[in-house]
Amino acid sequence: MRATDCTGSSAEAIPPKPRFLAFLGRQLGEVLPPTLFFAVGFNVIVLTTQLILADYLIHFANFMVVTFSALIVGKAVLVANHLPFFRRFDTAPIVQPILFKTIIYCLVVLVVRIIEKLVKYWLSGGTVDGIPDYVANHFSWNRFIAIQIWVFVLFLIYTIAAELNSLFGNGELLKIVFSRRSSELKLSRRQRVRTLVKLSRLTENHSLDELEDRNTPVHHEMIDLITKLAARKRPTERRRNRS
Repeated sequence: MRATDCTGSSAEAIPPKPRFLAFLGRQLGEVLPPTLFFAVGFNVIVLTTQLILADYLIHFANFMVVTFSALIVGKAVLVANHLPFFRRFDTAPIVQPILFKTIIYCLVVLVVRIIEKLVKYWLSGGTVDGIPDYVANHFSWNRFIAIQIWVFVLFLIYTIAAELNSLFGNGELLKIVFSRRSSELKLSRRQRVRTLVKLSRLTENHSLDELEDRNTPVHHEMIDLITKLAARKRPTERRRNRS
């Protein structure tokens, strides 16, 4: 009884995680990857542009400015991820959600960048009546469009990586790229994909009653495929899952 009381009291002593901290953690988890990605991407663009224009003594941009722009892009990603129609093509072939999400991301960033420019104009003493003149005569459209093109290219790369990570399983893409040997990965991944394709075709061509009936050859084939998938798991992975 004392042991039970001690366990209960210790469990009660641990305060539950506040909802605000859990919400904040989820938001940071969504914002941090695109922010870091675009911070690196924007700074590489600025660095290479400055190296190209160094002979002409032209200063393109400040590294702190583009890093701040990466924060804006990260916030735009967070906004886009919560749009009701954002995952409309998730069940379509992978090229469709990649292009659709890339376009949505770019449109959100475009709107945010335009609002940012207008806010800077108003803070510098501009008026609503002077917006057409500012846009026509003082707005650098060439630079604005060039940055937007790079935003599209970087978002395309980011979305491809995010969709592949979601397809393989969260975190699996990083393991494939950084932690698993290529020879082992090619063999096991190819065999696993082939087995999964066979299993998928089996479920498409036969009814549930046929698959559940132990006396049918289809059932034995399904069990054989599932056994092959389970047998390819390495003993080290099994021990990790058990622990």
